Amino acid sequence: MARPIFVKFDVPAELEKESLDLLAEVKDTGRIKKGTNEVTKTVERGMARLVYISEDVEPEEIVAHIPLLCEEKGIPYIYIKNKNELGDSCGLTVPTAAAAIVDLAKGKDALDKLIKKIKSLKKE
Repeated sequence: MARPIFVKFDVPAELEKESLDLLAEVKDTGRIKKGTNEVTKTVERGMARLVYISEDVEPEEIVAHIPLLCEEKGIPYIYIKNKNELGDSCGLTVPTAAAAIVDLAKGKDALDKLIKKIKSLKKE
């Protein structure tokens, strides 16, 4: 089977903020995974609901495999411009290259709406 091709897409600032706000809420009420290794394992196991990938990771090869895995597993993902903001939303005092929402205690409707918006971005 051929590997799916992914397309890097631009995320409007308002959608990025909305997604980071949801991540911050879920970290307090649900379950998230932080860091490239944890996110990779979560995606491979098909447990991620939404994956966040930082755009300013150096070298970019650190996260380059994550969109491919997400496409393969049918898991939605979003790009975040700044790894510091992603780390902050995860409740960390350090930057993070990737994060994933695993379980939601609340906010399922918000997540579903967010995923629809992300999918519409990829079709443009």
